[in-house]
Amino acid sequence: MVRVSTPITPPPDEKDWTWTLDRVCPDCGFDPSAIAPGDIAAAVAQATRPWQAVLLRPDVRDRPAPTTWSALEYGAHVRDVCRVFLGRVDAVLTQDDPHFANWDQDQAALDGRYWQLDPALVADEIAAASDPLSARYAGVPDDAWSRPGLRSNGSSFTVATLGTYLVHDLVHHLWDVRA
Repeated sequence: MVRVSTPITPPPDEKDWTWTLDRVCPDCGFDPSAIAPGDIAAAVAQATRPWQAVLLRPDVRDRPAPTTWSALEYGAHVRDVCRVFLGRVDAVLTQDDPHFANWDQDQAALDGRYWQLDPALVADEIAAASDPLSARYAGVPDDAWSRPGLRSNGSSFTVATLGTYLVHDLVHHLWDVRA
């Protein structure tokens, strides 16, 4: 384990993770076909709740390898994922064909100094960010699930596929910290 006192930037994640909308993730086991649009709200809540316990672990600041985030850093990322996706689902539900700005998660980690954050505060912030996101998905009207939005790399999403993509991200990060 590596205790991080200064930032060690992991290599940029340049994978196009949209494949997780079509097939089971070989790492975390997430199966996109198991998530119906109406299940997204509950899945968001279920995948963010364990962070309360994860962020209490004594090794929360330890990295398993120099270029792998600690549980604290993953927790801060999950908090920010919830914030970013709330903005994206709001845009898709309220605008015609919105385009999502690029979000550089690695730069967000550096700018936010994730490795220095207070784990208890991050736990509270995850709940504060995930609750409105889950509520937003719970309130999606039946006729709005197919509303489209476009990511900066050209990937097209609907409210439903954006939610599935989000749930995979949340589930995968729990797997990353083996929660």
